[in-house]
Amino acid sequence: MDLRQLEYFVAVAEEQNFTRAAERVHISQSGVSAQIRQLERELGAELFDRSARTVTLTVAGRVALEHARAALAAAGAVGRAVGDVTGLVRGRLTVGMVVGCTLTPLFDALAAFHEAHPGVEILLLEDGSDRLVEGVRSGAVDLALVGVAAAVPDGLDALTIVSERLVVAVPDGHPLAERRRVILRDLMSHPIVCMPAGTGLRAVFDRACAAQELQPVIALQASAPDAVAGLAARGLGVAVLSESMAANHRDRLVARTIDDVGTPALLALIWKSAHNPAVRELLLHSRQAFTGSRSAPPSS
Repeated sequence: MDLRQLEYFVAVAEEQNFTRAAERVHISQSGVSAQIRQLERELGAELFDRSARTVTLTVAGRVALEHARAALAAAGAVGRAVGDVTGLVRGRLTVGMVVGCTLTPLFDALAAFHEAHPGVEILLLEDGSDRLVEGVRSGAVDLALVGVAAAVPDGLDALTIVSERLVVAVPDGHPLAERRRVILRDLMSHPIVCMPAGTGLRAVFDRACAAQELQPVIALQASAPDAVAGLAARGLGVAVLSESMAANHRDRLVARTIDDVGTPALLALIWKSAHNPAVRELLLHSRQAFTGSRSAPPSS
């Protein structure tokens, strides 16, 4: 007997009809019948009672069915196991990273993955968070590090790396630096320097303004947090950043948490499916790399 015969046997048993079973396994009814007859000859017993309109299992058939299903399941497991191994011996893994982010633990995870699986080609792409999310959804990107506004994108899985409040960062001596408490409305009388639309941090800011029906004056935009901070330090506007982004520039900027913006900006690894063995492996290395490490600021 072979696996093909067992597959046909299970199909007939479950469909209780040779015609429907043949359609299910995509061969002719005569082909299914011939293979079942051959199987019965090899086993020395009839598996089906064909005397009625509906095909039913004989006593021997009922005994054989459980073992046939187990054999097919075992064969499938062998195929999946081999597929996992070959997927980690060769292949390609496309990883997305938000523009302007230099997250050391991610680089450590990529390096560890490459050392463990040198046959897998790693492609690293930089783009805006919104485009990377769409890339993961479409399957063009296997896994991506993105900035999101408080919630994981629908239909995707995620590992949150950073969750931080929004702050306003200004040079020492600026009117907002003198305040102990800053709310969103306080920013509206100043030109604002922030990250561009399509980034997680900007999404948090825009939604907070819309909720209060505020219209900020966006004077300048930059994709890199250091650029936003540098522009604000030169008096070209007040910077909207995350807590750790601003902390990197405490020598030249004073940061104040925007009290009435409670929604955090998140930096997260996102993926659509972990069925890809390379994605599973990179996630394991990523979890290890970020555990106990101080995460860099969200860059989108």
